[in-house]
Amino acid sequence: MKNDAKPRVYDVLAKAFAQEGVQTCFALLGDANMNWAARLAALGCRMIYVRHEHCAVAAAMAYARKSGDVGVATVTCGPGVTQLATALPAAVRAHLPVVVFAGEAPLKSGWYNQELDQGPLITATGAAYHRLHMPERMPVATRDAFLQARRERRPVVLGIPFDLQARPWEASMDLPKPSRELLPRPSPIPPHPDDVARAAQLVAGAERIVVLAGLGAVEAGAGAACRALAAKTGGLLSTTLPARGLFHDDPFCIGISGSFTPEVGLEYLAQADLVVAVGCSLAYHAGGGGQLWPKAKMLQVDIDPVAVNQGQEVARHHLRADARLGVEALTAALPVRDRGWRSDAMATRIRVSKPDSQAFDIEPGLLDPRRVVESLEAALPGDWEMVNSGGHCSWFFAQMPSRPQDRFLTIREFGAIGNGISFAMGVAAARPDRTVVLFDGDGSLMMHVQELETIKRHRLNILIVVMNDGAYGSEVHKLRSEGMGDEGAVFGYCDFAAIARGFGLAGHAVKNLDGLHDLVKDFAATGGGAVWDVHVSDKVLSPSIRRAHPQPART
Repeated sequence: MKNDAKPRVYDVLAKAFAQEGVQTCFALLGDANMNWAARLAALGCRMIYVRHEHCAVAAAMAYARKSGDVGVATVTCGPGVTQLATALPAAVRAHLPVVVFAGEAPLKSGWYNQELDQGPLITATGAAYHRLHMPERMPVATRDAFLQARRERRPVVLGIPFDLQARPWEASMDLPKPSRELLPRPSPIPPHPDDVARAAQLVAGAERIVVLAGLGAVEAGAGAACRALAAKTGGLLSTTLPARGLFHDDPFCIGISGSFTPEVGLEYLAQADLVVAVGCSLAYHAGGGGQLWPKAKMLQVDIDPVAVNQGQEVARHHLRADARLGVEALTAALPVRDRGWRSDAMATRIRVSKPDSQAFDIEPGLLDPRRVVESLEAALPGDWEMVNSGGHCSWFFAQMPSRPQDRFLTIREFGAIGNGISFAMGVAAARPDRTVVLFDGDGSLMMHVQELETIKRHRLNILIVVMNDGAYGSEVHKLRSEGMGDEGAVFGYCDFAAIARGFGLAGHAVKNLDGLHDLVKDFAATGGGAVWDVHVSDKVLSPSIRRAHPQPART
């Protein structure tokens, strides 16, 4: 054991992270980060030791979204860093503040088998990379990394050669002020009166208005303001996928706008003549190009409004302001009108309509994924945390209209599957007093099924519901639509319940939905980790797949 009489560089680096208020770190250890991680743990930070580096950063992403703080992860140099090439662009596109402590190869070695020029790899993902090669500056550089992550809302990776980390610390032990004390605290931006007047004129001339809220509206606390605007104009409410559930208890909310829009929502969006987008990026998958509302003008209320996004013209009318202040000012400037588009019959139709009414022939012994989600919606307690993964099954799982936004997490900006179990671990770490339910597909869960062991070892309270169609669902339907063979995307129904039990978790094969309430009751009593393997038919296509990939007629 090394002489601890004099602190090492890794001691000071651990204290610099602790001073930033880091309470949880997702880690996979190697030569270039293990001493630092051990010191951080000794300072009281909860370390969650995952089985794959990708999962460390993906879990930190969900932790950042759910906690509202910076997510922290650590990996070793070389192959530890290369495993981050999927998680980092996902964090960049989701605007999530994450700091990753990554080692670098030792500077003293003329050759090192894990040496890699890590900077270009990291910057190619859109994340920031900083080489920390001067020990005396490392505490300030660490503080600045947290500042950058918070201000730019993207991941920052620190590369620190592990031979430098092991050197005795020769400088002052005084640490710089933490980033929280330096971060600007700007007040919400009010709208300009002229902009409000123009926007009010536009709204007053519309007859069928939809108020569409995104994460910017959630973060600005604009939910009530959006409801008031929709009520005053006789309009409807909708959200983007990440903000789903913001208006879960409003009778005139038509659900998600975009690829996951339910049936009745598609109909009403097509009739809209004005969409007021509040705190939305207007990405393609949210209908930002107008594909869902071809008759509607677009008014964007945002602190950074845009005319073009992802190659499409998205809005010609803008109100630059904080989401809440902008909507409140707009509402105050409008005259009171009658119920407008709204009616009691409309509210009833929204409430009773199925998200998708298409008929499918379900094979004996398999379940319809839509009925599975209906049953889960009815059976799962309202205060449990929900995590929706990626892939074909995610459309079905998003259709749980009673769940509020702050209990439902979705991160899909990079379109990658395989993240669900990591996101669930991040939410469980951020909400240790809650039960977390992960909704995942069989292909997605299989990508990082090793993390079941992490759930068991750390006693995370996570229930995993697997929509098992024995295939990569999206790819199966796309191949079939092209008239191609689907054998490369079909793998059969593996036994996830047995796999879970092999990792020491509870595992159940759900063959029918009659006993679902009893399963929920039993899990609520015991907690811990569990996997429910639900075998569903691959003949049921989500509406988004049907629209984008029409299936050939069957003979």
